[in-house]
Amino acid sequence: MALFYSIDWFSSPALNVLLALFIAAVIVQLYFILFVFTKILWRPSAAPPKKWAGVSIIVCAHNEAHNLKELLPMLDEQDYPDYEVIVMNDRSWDGTEEWAETSAVAFRHVHFMHIDKEYDHVTPKKYALTTGIRHAKHDIVLLTDADCRPTTDQWLKGMVECLAADKEIVLGFSPYEKHGGFLNLLIRFETFYTAVQYLSFALAGRPYMGVGRNLLYRKKTFLNNKGFYSHLKVTGGDDDLLMNEIANKTNTAVCLNPDAFMVSIPKKTWKEWYRQKKRHLSVSKHYKIHHKIRLACLSASQVLSWVLGLVIFSLGIVWYPASLGYLIIAGSAFLLRLLSLWIVLGLASRKLYKTVGWFSIPFLDWVLFVYYITMGIVMWSNRRKKVRWR
Repeated sequence: MALFYSIDWFSSPALNVLLALFIAAVIVQLYFILFVFTKILWRPSAAPPKKWAGVSIIVCAHNEAHNLKELLPMLDEQDYPDYEVIVMNDRSWDGTEEWAETSAVAFRHVHFMHIDKEYDHVTPKKYALTTGIRHAKHDIVLLTDADCRPTTDQWLKGMVECLAADKEIVLGFSPYEKHGGFLNLLIRFETFYTAVQYLSFALAGRPYMGVGRNLLYRKKTFLNNKGFYSHLKVTGGDDDLLMNEIANKTNTAVCLNPDAFMVSIPKKTWKEWYRQKKRHLSVSKHYKIHHKIRLACLSASQVLSWVLGLVIFSLGIVWYPASLGYLIIAGSAFLLRLLSLWIVLGLASRKLYKTVGWFSIPFLDWVLFVYYITMGIVMWSNRRKKVRWR
């Protein structure tokens, strides 16, 4: 307590305001880190059902022949009694249709549907998905993409066993493959951190999104919601906007079974990744208002923790030694936040495919701060430009 009495609180009113804002940002961060993110650490395993219901796996593919040749044998060999794989070949010109005609007989569960043209009233992927879901013969629909690979032949069982009788949606996890280079590290961490958010929020009873690379829901739920009707022409959102509309605390489950992860192939160039992230971020403006507020508080508090921490530290150096008390308080708060994040995300990474190394988390927290600022500026400056899927 002597530290507080030793500070001349009236000599630096501006620094007092900055410190108060900084402490508030840290408190918000600690709330999310300690009371929300930790929920994924203690999630118990789901019990297998007494009877395995039929499942329709749907894969949308646009010029993905090279990926389908790897993915489909893995899907065809899933350890599951009753399922089908529907491949929606969406306007491909890379030989997908020709390969399908010669190879379909080799698969027990796979069949193809070909789409030849684009429609004005709906984006291509949403049309392909809607068509596939309507033709699915089972009520349980499991989605993934052509550039994904199941980690085991238990992927299908792992996702289905989380679908209790009172649930309609299962949110899965889809990490990216590990390669060398900073871009790959950024992709893996940003995807991992996003997963920590949407999975832990769902476990807290506040689901707001899912990823179509590993997502399960009931066909009747999709049809009762009129599918993608409210956002037919929005590029993207076939997964997160749909979940934002229909997912709630009673109908949504989370799958953290490592056998049920679906690994994705990451982008290899900054240009490809930038286009992908711009599309993803452009969709979030269509979220429900309370979801946007909650996510804004999370990201803003992270950015402010770094911005205000750096400002207070810089001013403290200039005004040292009079500012020593401010430096001690701000430094302690910043370290408390950083250590909490380090421990929780480190444990979460162990649970989620060991996506990122434990020792890299403090550095990646700073990278995330830079990412938020950079992409915020980019999205604001390009807010009127159209984004595209393919």
